[in-house]
Amino acid sequence: MADPFPQDPARRTVALVLAGGRGGRLTPLTDARSKPAVPVAGQYRLIDVAMSNLAHSGLRDVWVVEQYRPFTLNQHLAGGRPWDLDGTRHGLRILPPAEGRTEEGFSAGNGHALFQQLPLLEAFGARTVVVLSADQLYELDLGPVLEQHRERGSELTMVTTETDEDPSRFGVVQVDGDGAVTDYAYKPEEPNGRLVAAEVFVFDVAALARVVRGLVEEQDDPEGTSLGDYGETILPRFLEGSRVHEYRLEGYWRDIGTLEAYYRAHMELVEQRGLPLDRPDWPLLTNAESTPPAWIDAEATVRSSLVSAGCRIHGEVEYSVIGPGVVVEAGARVSRSVLLGDATVPAGAVLETVIADVGAEIPTGRSGGPGGADGAEVANRLEGDGEGSGELTVLVPADRGPGGPDETTGD
Repeated sequence: MADPFPQDPARRTVALVLAGGRGGRLTPLTDARSKPAVPVAGQYRLIDVAMSNLAHSGLRDVWVVEQYRPFTLNQHLAGGRPWDLDGTRHGLRILPPAEGRTEEGFSAGNGHALFQQLPLLEAFGARTVVVLSADQLYELDLGPVLEQHRERGSELTMVTTETDEDPSRFGVVQVDGDGAVTDYAYKPEEPNGRLVAAEVFVFDVAALARVVRGLVEEQDDPEGTSLGDYGETILPRFLEGSRVHEYRLEGYWRDIGTLEAYYRAHMELVEQRGLPLDRPDWPLLTNAESTPPAWIDAEATVRSSLVSAGCRIHGEVEYSVIGPGVVVEAGARVSRSVLLGDATVPAGAVLETVIADVGAEIPTGRSGGPGGADGAEVANRLEGDGEGSGELTVLVPADRGPGGPDETTGD
């Protein structure tokens, strides 16, 4: 039998995208799909950010670790085709939960997921692994990150950024004047500063294997389930003697692991403060559906909004993101809202500070804002973060809920 991983120096770096989490803080948007498959910025999905950064950075071996509701995500990934990652020797590889070896089964956290993939990384001959999640909006060329990692002889490079959010939601990092990481605190109650890990890590594979296997041996845990989240176990252990440096990410970075952050990121887009979507040298690539251009009626009013292909706008839209296939009827008004797709806003409806999932049933009358929702199916209502009217309403399809069907796409 031919060697499935023939000798090839180009495979020395593997990107491992951790895409198996449920994303409970984004429920109900993650009731019918995994978090990386959640629509974002109209025509995209959240995983497009990580995949596009990797493709533009020239990384050709991209492995996606899946677990929770992978169906919609796999439809969208389409074997890696949208990012030119559909090769034979290199390209996209899907890593579902597996049985038949010690590291088998569902992962008990992202640290456990890293442990499960170590044998495959070693068999592949990878010297370096880029570990990243699919929860953030940012642009990053990984070429300079990898170059610094090699030049400094790092065993771990943490991509860091200054956050304007609550740093206690993240891993808080301390560095010295030379860029060496001196401390890492995972979601501390009293964070020391605003420098946080941007959830992109470059590991030396041999060092990762040494640290991870040392931890499981200490715990007498051959299956590795005690590793939990790598921020609680693996990263702190690296700081006990390994060469760890930061790479500072300048520019926009937004974690959208909560409904409030998801909404805020979209309001930043329509206010031209968010993730750039129009860079010709760094486009956000996606598996786009074949849909006609948007139609804006002569009597419609559209201000400061993103309107996706396949939409028909007859009413009023302002400061909103309108996903594919949405119809806004004459006499309807949409303000500071995010409509993910395939929904009709009927005449007489007023949406203000609303997230409407794909296929949501939108009632007439007011939904969201200071007046609440008249007869709407409100899946969740949260206090806002200062954007819009201060109360965020989420509308979902009538059949949506835990245990329900997966979202299907036309991809």
